[in-house]
Amino acid sequence: MSELAKRVLVGVPAAALFIWLLWLGGAAFQITILAILLLTVWEVHRMIQHTGYGDYFPISLIFVLLLWNPPFIPLWLNLSIFSAVTLITVAAVLSRKSDSSVRWLTTLFTGVYPTVGFIMLLNIREMGTTIEGFWLTMTLMLMIWGNDIFAYFGGKTFGKNKLAPKISPKKTWEGFGFGFLGAAAGFLIAYYSSASYPLALTALVPAVVIVSILGPLGDITASRIKRIAGVKDSSSILPGHGGFFDRFDSTILTAPFIFFYFYALL
Repeated sequence: MSELAKRVLVGVPAAALFIWLLWLGGAAFQITILAILLLTVWEVHRMIQHTGYGDYFPISLIFVLLLWNPPFIPLWLNLSIFSAVTLITVAAVLSRKSDSSVRWLTTLFTGVYPTVGFIMLLNIREMGTTIEGFWLTMTLMLMIWGNDIFAYFGGKTFGKNKLAPKISPKKTWEGFGFGFLGAAAGFLIAYYSSASYPLALTALVPAVVIVSILGPLGDITASRIKRIAGVKDSSSILPGHGGFFDRFDSTILTAPFIFFYFYALL
């Protein structure tokens, strides 16, 4: 079976399940995202272990918990801890003890980077009414999927000029350009599928630019980590797709910016 066939056989049912849980919203979607987040953090931790630096994984999990902000943690305690984390991070950046400084920064990356992305995805789902939140989140996902599909086939058919040859050799500028068309197609599918879409059609252009630039950048960021770690995929949980970090690398970086863009419009 070809790699593309594996991706389709796993990807289509997985996407359908994800959309169904997204439609349900509420606790079902929140628990799903939390599970994906924890698996993603574990995958990033495993890759960091292969870089030669490692991280303080229990502290990364504490970052996840604090950012998730469960009601049993008082606000003053949360703010106090993050103030201390900020000071430690500044000290780590300025410190000459490179090994311990890098280990702290990788700990911060492992716990914070994926967590912020997934929390912002949840925040998009909570925007407006239940139906509006569903379509806004679907817009982001359809744009990312469209960007990825068009970039893949556009690059495979017309690609000649490498985008990031030392990090992700298969990516091309031609594929990057086709990705804009895919993101636009994703937005239009969401727009015309909704009986009362919460945004004007003029919102398309900035959204396409955000997704089509930050999505590939998130992908390249993940590829850079994997290259340093010497691994092909973040894990092998999803046959033909690798791990959850591989599947959501674009979403993690794009979701915060799309959230603030949608928030400004609404």
